[in-house]
Amino acid sequence: SLLARGQVVRCLARPSSNVKLLREWGAEIVTAAFDQPAALAAALDGIETVYHLAGLTKSPRADEMYRVNRDATRVLAAACAGQSRPPRLVLVSSVAAAGPAPRGQIRTEADPPAPVSIYGRSKLGGEQAVIPFGDRVPTTIVRPGIVFGPRDTALFKAFKAIKLARLHAAPGWSPPPLSYIHVSDTVEILLRAAERGATLSPSGGAPSGDTPSNGAPGKGIYFAAAPEYPTYAELGRIVRPMLRRPFALMLPLPGPFAWCVAGIGELRGRISGRADDINFDKMREALVSSWACSGEAARRELDFVPPLPLAERLRETIEWYRREGWL
Repeated sequence: SLLARGQVVRCLARPSSNVKLLREWGAEIVTAAFDQPAALAAALDGIETVYHLAGLTKSPRADEMYRVNRDATRVLAAACAGQSRPPRLVLVSSVAAAGPAPRGQIRTEADPPAPVSIYGRSKLGGEQAVIPFGDRVPTTIVRPGIVFGPRDTALFKAFKAIKLARLHAAPGWSPPPLSYIHVSDTVEILLRAAERGATLSPSGGAPSGDTPSNGAPGKGIYFAAAPEYPTYAELGRIVRPMLRRPFALMLPLPGPFAWCVAGIGELRGRISGRADDINFDKMREALVSSWACSGEAARRELDFVPPLPLAERLRETIEWYRREGWL
């Protein structure tokens, strides 16, 4: 999207990153790590806006989650602050950093964060890590819900199970409403956040120094979420006719059984050193009351309203999988 607007784009990548598409599109690729301050500072030279999308969503080790999501974010913010002309920083966080809402309620950015998972706490740590640099680095935080769309592999696995096995399993008898956002809508919110989003300011009197005191709770933070909040079970019912499987079985997994499944995944991850898709941390998120988050601040301050309903975005995504031979 940035390249289509005629902007020069520099992408920070790991040596192992697949940058084939980025090179084809015309982006400049810089290889550096967050533990290489000189290389990181050089990568930021002349940059006007930084979109921080690097993150870790699962790991068998909590310390690794914090090292990537919290500590590396602090290093990046410090590197931005060290520039002669500090760039604008847009930090991509997660609704997991905010924590769940009571059932029947919709969480707003002004609500105090209460994450329930290691992932959520590490992402909140990343948010808190940038606040002390707010006087030098204008920073806006975007908390997306479940991001889906072309090339996404997470929801694809659920779609594939419905397509091939005619089965869709959802943890719990009463699964929580979820926040979703299509990737193109996420990108649009990020671009608008960089252009006109409110920014954080460093903590004034907070003793821990991790809470912005800019006159309004939640200012400088935006949820990226569609206005529809189907549960994971309802998602299966929405997409099964799109997958030409109107009779796919929707299978609720009772809490104790769901935790057993998570335990198997946790053990497998610890043995292999690579986190399984289903583990204790993800089950903590799956068995809460609600993940419904309000997109009102993005509508009011960024003038963003999703141009298409959630069901249409899901249909578009499934059609992309079909065209590309994934389904």
